[in-house]
This record gives sequence, C-alpha cells and structure tokens, in this order.
Amino acid sequence: MIARDALAQLPVRTALPALREALDGAGTAVLCAPPGTGKTTLVPLELAGLTGAGPRRRVLVAEPRRIAARAAARRMAWLLGEKTGEQVGFTVRGERRAGPRTTVEVVTTGVLLQRLQRDPELAGVDVVVLDECHERHLDADTCAAFLLDVRETLRPELRLVAASATTDALGWARLLGGSDGAAQVVEAAGVSHPVDVVWAPPERPVRPAHGLRVDPALLTHVADVVRRALRERSGDVLCFLPGVGEIGRVAGELAGVDAEVLQVHGRAPAEVQDAVLAGGDGVRRVVLATSVAESSLTVPGVRVVIDSGLARVPRMDHARGLSALTTVRASRAAARQRAGRAGREAPGVVYRCWAEGEDARLPAFPEPEIKVADLTAFALQTACWGDPSASGLALLDPPPAGALAAAREVLTAIGAVDGDGRATPRGARMARMGVHPRLARALLDGAAEVGVKRAAEVVALLSEEPPRAYGDDLAAAWRTARRGGDGYAARWRQEARRLASVGAEPGVAPGVARGSGGGADSGGSAGSGAAVDARANAGAGAGANTGANAGASDDVVAGLVAALAFPERVARARGVGGYLMASGTGAELAGAGPGTGARAGDGSRLRDAGWLAVAVADRPVASVSARVRLAAVIDEETARAAARALYSSGEEVGWSDGEVVARTVTRLGAIELSSRPLAAPNPELLRDAVVSGLRREGLGLLRWSPAAQALRQRMAFLHREVGAPWPDMSDAALLERAWDWLGIELGRARRRADLERIDAGQALNRLLPWATGDAARFDTLAPERIEVPSGSHIRVDYGGEQPVLAVKLQELFGWHESPRVADGRVPVLVHLLSPAGRPAAVTADLASFWRDGYRSVRAELRGRYPKHPWPEDPTTAEPTRHTSARLKRG
Repeated sequence: MIARDALAQLPVRTALPALREALDGAGTAVLCAPPGTGKTTLVPLELAGLTGAGPRRRVLVAEPRRIAARAAARRMAWLLGEKTGEQVGFTVRGERRAGPRTTVEVVTTGVLLQRLQRDPELAGVDVVVLDECHERHLDADTCAAFLLDVRETLRPELRLVAASATTDALGWARLLGGSDGAAQVVEAAGVSHPVDVVWAPPERPVRPAHGLRVDPALLTHVADVVRRALRERSGDVLCFLPGVGEIGRVAGELAGVDAEVLQVHGRAPAEVQDAVLAGGDGVRRVVLATSVAESSLTVPGVRVVIDSGLARVPRMDHARGLSALTTVRASRAAARQRAGRAGREAPGVVYRCWAEGEDARLPAFPEPEIKVADLTAFALQTACWGDPSASGLALLDPPPAGALAAAREVLTAIGAVDGDGRATPRGARMARMGVHPRLARALLDGAAEVGVKRAAEVVALLSEEPPRAYGDDLAAAWRTARRGGDGYAARWRQEARRLASVGAEPGVAPGVARGSGGGADSGGSAGSGAAVDARANAGAGAGANTGANAGASDDVVAGLVAALAFPERVARARGVGGYLMASGTGAELAGAGPGTGARAGDGSRLRDAGWLAVAVADRPVASVSARVRLAAVIDEETARAAARALYSSGEEVGWSDGEVVARTVTRLGAIELSSRPLAAPNPELLRDAVVSGLRREGLGLLRWSPAAQALRQRMAFLHREVGAPWPDMSDAALLERAWDWLGIELGRARRRADLERIDAGQALNRLLPWATGDAARFDTLAPERIEVPSGSHIRVDYGGEQPVLAVKLQELFGWHESPRVADGRVPVLVHLLSPAGRPAAVTADLASFWRDGYRSVRAELRGRYPKHPWPEDPTTAEPTRHTSARLKRG
C-alpha cells in the first residue's frame, strides 16, 4: 500500500507541476531542492507515474555513491509498500535488484556510464535524473555530457533532470539548455527545521591535513566535541570525518561513551549501512560517517551534527605520476549540506570544529573532479564514445589539456587507443570492465600469465585498497583477504568473482601492437614481455588458473599483476628503505599501519627487497619522495617485462660530479640497469655535455686572467651606459651565448681540464661589435688606461658602478677637469692617493676639489710627506711622480 501520508508531507510536491511543464516542453530541467524535501524519492516516483499521477514512464536515477543508490531505492520501495526489486530497483557494481516490473531503477553514475556505452539510446528509458550533481564527480559530469549528446543526436524525447540541494543552478541550466537557451530552473522550498551553529575550534593550533594525514590532535578534539554534544543536546549524533582511518580512530577514542557508536562509509557492509538508515531502537547513537552521509540519505533520529571540516577527494600528482586521495577543507556548500542533516526531522544543532573567522575563507563549492583528478578513465570513456578530445561534449568545465594528454599517453601505451586517440577493440573491452584502465590492462595481460582467477583476485585488491591492518605487502594482504571474515574480505571476494567473469569473457586477446610507446608517466607497455606476445591469442582461460605462470607463488603473481597495472612504479632499492621508481620519483617504505605489529622500516618483507612493484603510494608533506603504502616484491626480470616500453639502451654523455662522463647505459625509465665506459663518444653529445657542465658550474671553470676580467668589465660598462651594440656581460647572458664566443674552444674541449685552459679574455674579443664597426672605438669609449699630466698611463677600474682612476695626487697638478669616458657621458671617479699610495680624497669634479678640498688635504699630508711637492696652487704646478728633490734635478 502506498504511504500517501508520507508522500503528502514531502515539500518538493509543490514544485512538481513546474517540473512536469519544463520536461513536457524543453525536455530538460534543473531541480533545486533543499535536503529532506523528497527530490530523491518523490520526484522519480511521480515522473514514473507510480503514485497515480501522470502516464507510466521508465525512470533512471543516477546517484554518485552505492550507499545512496541502495538507500534511495529502499526508501522509494517503502513508500510504495513494496520490497526493492519490484517496481523500484537498484543496480550498483556487483549487486542488482531489479525485475521485469521495475519502473524506477536507481544506479550509480559508473553503472550509467557502462549502460550508455553499451546502449547509447538507453532503449526503454524515458527520464534520467542526475541526483546530487553539485558534488561534481567526474562520472556524473561525464554522464551529463553523454546524455546531452544522446538527446541532440539520437533521442530528443529523452527527458533529463539535474537535481541537487546546493549547486550552480544557472551553470547547469545553460548546459542542459544547449543552443535552445537555458533550461528551466525549478526550485522547491524546504521545510527543514532550524539548525543552530556552534563554533568549536580546537584550543591549540593543529597541523593542516596533507595527503591522507590528519593531525591526531584534531581527531582527539572531534571526539571531545562528540562527548560535549552528548552532554549538551538530545538525539542521535552524526559526525562527519574524511575517511575510514579517521572514523576508526575517533571510534576508538569514544570507547565507553553512553551511546552506540556506528561507522558508515563506502566500505561498510550493506547490513551495517541498512541498520544505520533504519533508525535506532531507543538506544542513543553516534554515527561516524564520511561524506557519503552528506546527501541522499536521512539518518533517522539525528539532531546533532559534528563537522570536522575535512573531506577526502581524488588528486593527480602529474609530476610524480601518483594518483591518490587527499584530504582537503570541505567547501561551504558541503558544510551546509552536513548541517542540514541535523534539521531533517526536528530542530537541531551543528558543531563546527573550526573558527567562525575561517568560514568565509572556505571554497564556495567542491572543486570539480575533472580539474584535479586522474583523467585516464575519462579519456577512455570519451574515446569509446567517439570523441577522444572531448571537444564536442557539453561539460561544465573542460578537461585540462595537460592532464588529458597524459591520460592519452597511458591509454596508447596499454593498447586502449590508437595513434589518433580512437578506442581499439581492446580498449572497448577495458572500458566495459568497470575498473580503471590500468587495472583492466593488468587483468587482461595478467590472465595470460597466471590465469584469470588469480589475476582477478589481485586486481580486486588494487581496485579497493585493503585496510591498513592488512599490511604493506600486497601478497600478504592477498592471503589475509582470502582467509578474512571482515567486511573488506567479503567485498573483495565479490569483486574478484565479478572481475574473473568479465576477464573470462570472449574478447580481445592480451597484448598490444608492437611499438606502442610510453614515457615515465605513460603507464608503460601493455604486454608483459615476449611471453605475452607469444601467447597473445591464447586467451585467459575462462575462470581457470591457466597461464604461462599458473603455478607461480602468490608473491610472484601479486608482483606481476601490480607491475602490469603500474609499470612506471616498478622500483629498485637504493639504500636501506629507499627506492627509485622507473618514473624517476624516489620512494621510501612507510609503516604497515596499526594492528600489524610490523613496519616497513623493521619487520616488513619489503625491507630487504631489491625490486618492488609499488601499488599504492602517496607523498607526505615537505617530502620529495613518495611513501610506499602497498607493494609487492618482484625481481628484475618481472620489472623489465612489465615495464618493457620504458626500457632503453644507448650512449649517454653528460656532466657528472664535475667531469664529462661517457657511458653506454641500459635503463628502465629512470632506473639504471647497467653501464660501461664509452671509448669513442658521439662528438655532438660530447660537446653538449661540455656546455652543460659549463652552464651548471659557471664561468669560473674558464681561465680568467686580470686582463680578461678587465676586458669583461669594460664591455659590461659600455653595455650599461651605452647599450646596443655592446653585449650583455652577465653570467646568464654569456652562458646563453656560449657558442657565440667560445665555439671554437668548446668544439675542441673533451673534459674539464680543456675548459680550464680556455683564455676567457681572448674568447671575449669575439663579442665586440665588429660587424657594426663600433669595436674600433672600444679603446676610445672605455679606455683601458688614461694618460695623466705626469705622463703616466693609469689603469681605469670599471668593476664598480662608476669608472675609477686611482692616481697619486701630485701626478694631476695642472689638470683642471676630471676625465670623462663613453664619449664624455660618464665622469671618471678619481681616487687621489697620497705619496704612499693611500687614499687621500675621492672626487668626480677635480676643479671643485682643487678649489675647496685641496687645502685641507695639503695641510694634513704636507707634514707627513715633506719630501713631496705641496704647492699652494696645484692648477699651475708641475705634475710629477717624484719627490721635490728629484723634480729639481729634472
């Protein structure tokens, strides 16, 4: 029996006429409805005609998460007085409850993508509702783009609704409206109860979250706030935390509280999720949840929300080729969604674990995944759709060009796309497997080596990272999962069976065409060595442990499959606990996690391994190296086979440790496998190495005589004061033009000693502006020496900001004006020296000095140097280098 009283109380009912009108007209609409209004439950039932209003239509509802899909289907079935699988069903990866009577089906966005690839027309479907589109998951954005393409080219009658509680409504309206203008935005007023906000920042500063690390002090504070809320407020408590690890830690700190502590996250068993969503039985509850509880779910009895202010999102580190989840500050939109959970059934309160002053600095909305995540799976989806560049797709945000190019390199290397970016038959099969293309490659090629069942089991481990308690050794984690009775082990078995089934389906044989390339970030080759190519047509052996290495140990199988999935992460040991990955990124072993009793630094099997296949790694804050969190021990042969496209052999001539080094080297990406000295290196490579050394160590490698230094200073002076055509003499400029003035010498240089013999002054003469004729005026514009009245030729120092002439005062008698250079533009700064060569005065205006300064200098020095002339009028006196007596003798 339909629960009409419950349906009548849902506020979204008032918006249904406008929604129907929009869909009957343009066929698209944006539905904005606050949490708790019934947009996820009543709207699909109404559009399907299951409540008695309107014609019957088949409705597909896409949710971003499995837990939300199951919960929404159960709620709608309850409203109809039925069980799921009848008129309302759901399909998530590995689980389907739907039958011939199913009219409303709730699916994850990933499942919807698979269906669109198999059947772009979505035959039999009349309406698609994209729920919670504000979360901007990559799959959801891709689904929207594909559906709009379907409406434009195949099925203009297909109705499309983008539904959310908090979203960029105008942006979605423009997207869905296409060339016909913006789609109609239908808003439903909410009747959620008031929610008080309590700001509860930690008393002491906590370290910002980075990667997967959250300061334990913050988690302790969150647990304290939960206890405070239990004392101050009534009702159940819903606490938002970024991930499973943080949930477990806070749960441990809440041991002994007078309430039932429950944990809700994507990995939680379905029965646990069901129990939480079903409500309590009189016992007060504390529900610790990830962002899966932000939307689409109503947790009965919740009156209090504790918000840690953190969220976990995917990020791609393209520089290191690492894709992983990272912890970020939750957006203001997410904070509103979380707070709304407290007001679904009655007035409530939210405790926010940050200062009120920080709130305005939070991002307004979550960052779209398409901007920051690994785009390899997206690129394969668009290639299979027939638009490899995604340029023809309607997307709110275009994919970053660099990230998309990197994704295409991976797909080309694993044989999923051809040279034009079009999906190959092998790529189409990979796209249907429901895992990342890297893992699909590992399943296909690994099956030929070790059998589809064992390959599927390892890929299942890689598709959902095992709990930290399983340890850091992939093979050991595999054995733990096989005998485990926890929720993860149950999900792993289910996924392994699914993957074994899809891996055994008839399709494209393993291996790719020879010559498919791959760089350090490309994902390597698709074949697992010559053996894979030789058996390329043998298939995987449906469901059996057949394959070239079917009898291999778990360690060998785990290592091979992990290396096939992440060939650029095969790593060789360098020192204790340190490794270098083929991508060029350094890696260090991390702790195996709580509860294992072993850490990679002491008891782990990985510690003494010469080679590893790194499956999971992240980069700690302020660290240049990645941290290995899950890996398998392999040998060099496996590494070379799995990362075959990264193998290279050739001459390497470079500058290392202050000298030219010439070798024949074999490498696996950045890993040097072997080397031997090269007797007759390529002259071009040799010259490049010498220039590289000069640029790395600087011009000090050359021989700079005092004359060379002076020449450089004179030329630098003219560049500064006159400009063109006088060249720049800075280190950077000279190194940039090294071939222009050192070409002959560099061409002959073979080692460091050859550079040290080069006369820099002689080479610098080549940079004088000979072509314009200005070089002939060099000695006039910047004379090396200036003749003074005594007849001496005194060297000019051009090393400072102003040219300096340091000369004994008596040698300038009779000189009325200071000398000038650069065609008279720049006065020379005269350093007047005593007879002993010590500074007596400095002037750039000699006439002024004779008039005003000479008298005091004469008074001070005449008694100290009586043998030298000190005339009263220096402008008429005879200049001399000698004493008064010598001057009289002539």
